[in-house]
Amino acid sequence: MNCVSHIIHGQWVLPDNHRHRFNELSYWTELAQILEHGAFDGVFLADVIGAYDGFRDSADASLREAVQIPSNDPLLVIPAMAAVTRNLGFGATFSTTYEPPFAFARRASTLDHLTNGRFAWNIVTSYLPNAARNFGLEGEVPHDDRYTIADEYIDVLYKLWEGSWDDDAVIQDRDRRIYTDPAKVRYINHAGPRFKVAGPHLCQPSRQRTPVLYQATGSHAGKEFAARHAEAVFTGGINADAVRANIADMRARLVRHGRKPTDIKFITGAGIITGRTDEQVAAKLALYQKNMSVEGRLAHSMSRIDYTRYPRTERLADIIARKDPGHDQIAPRFKPEQTVGDVLDQLGGINYGRYFVAGTPKVVADAIEKWLDEDGIDGINLVQYHSYDTARDFVEYVVPELRARGRYREAYNDGETLRQRLFGPGRARLPDYHYGARYRDPARLREPFTPILFPDRPASELSMHEQRERAAVKPAAPLTPPSARPAHSLATT
Repeated sequence: MNCVSHIIHGQWVLPDNHRHRFNELSYWTELAQILEHGAFDGVFLADVIGAYDGFRDSADASLREAVQIPSNDPLLVIPAMAAVTRNLGFGATFSTTYEPPFAFARRASTLDHLTNGRFAWNIVTSYLPNAARNFGLEGEVPHDDRYTIADEYIDVLYKLWEGSWDDDAVIQDRDRRIYTDPAKVRYINHAGPRFKVAGPHLCQPSRQRTPVLYQATGSHAGKEFAARHAEAVFTGGINADAVRANIADMRARLVRHGRKPTDIKFITGAGIITGRTDEQVAAKLALYQKNMSVEGRLAHSMSRIDYTRYPRTERLADIIARKDPGHDQIAPRFKPEQTVGDVLDQLGGINYGRYFVAGTPKVVADAIEKWLDEDGIDGINLVQYHSYDTARDFVEYVVPELRARGRYREAYNDGETLRQRLFGPGRARLPDYHYGARYRDPARLREPFTPILFPDRPASELSMHEQRERAAVKPAAPLTPPSARPAHSLATT
């Protein structure tokens, strides 16, 4: 993330950690060169557009611990990284909820041009209450409504990216002084429930047209959205059975949306601490553990309970029985029989469950192979503990071991797009049967938008995140259809 502390809080204080240099272009170019040297598929940049200000009812803890604040725009560092690499891919997060689609369509196409087809968009709908307030709303847009908005948002983007320009629209005929054939560029004239966009797209077609589409989701609405649109999904689970079940569920949804079961790559976040010897690994593990910030974790989780103010021997059951503020947030993450000390130790721990390994290269490679073969994932998103040691250690120690086992590329296929890297040389663009490909037929631009329907579900069927959100959300003001908006207003949906 384009910030000091992303999800592993507290490590920035280490004297040889470079995270505080995130404002410098040289930080990003050096990181990109390390990853390209290690033949990584890509670098992934997360983002938020609000502050974590729920813990102790303020952003103070987030500011002290640099929990995703200060943070900068992730899109703007990609051209610098692309300039010093030839093959590294770039995935960046952008939200569909608050900014209108036309401007983002141009940014994304520009990035795909500048990277020569190496750009991916991580689709998010934003969830922080502060983000809603930053864009003029009193409270969050309800969870499933955000996905309904996102579905139309990306429909507009497909029309711009896939349908507004023909492949051969740009002819660059110097003799006739024609750069673009006007007959091969068209307005999209989208008029839907929330967006009204005339077009045409301002960018000529990039190599991928539509960037590779990433998504992280666990909710029903999110999975349905991913089944229609996504090409790579960040997933997880408490054990191999849970992960396999999540993947199987998603593959079944893909088929229902007219896609192939293999049309999504499944990626999980993995914590890996490695070194040449067991002693080196133990020293790094102890150092990172020592610097883990419990307060940073509490701020990041928007905890409404300040566990640091209770005695370590306090039982969670007693907090629940007294109905202390935030008591309803305890389950299901923690159990009533646990103590506050148990919670603080867990929050301050560096081991993130199944997808964590600390060991020498052979130990790490064994774990990765187990995740690939037993859980059915396609790859890992390497969690950053230290910059640049996390990346350097993986490249120096783990990559050679994986290559020896035939699990890691020896070199890039120079010049391939990111989509071709993930799905093979024949897939530079979305496949013809993908929802977004319909707009390659100009006649389909005139068809009305058909949204995904997300039926109301009982609380028992909601994910943990959805349950928390449903309990906490103060519904936003009604969304205004485009026909009723003042001509000068921006869509704040």
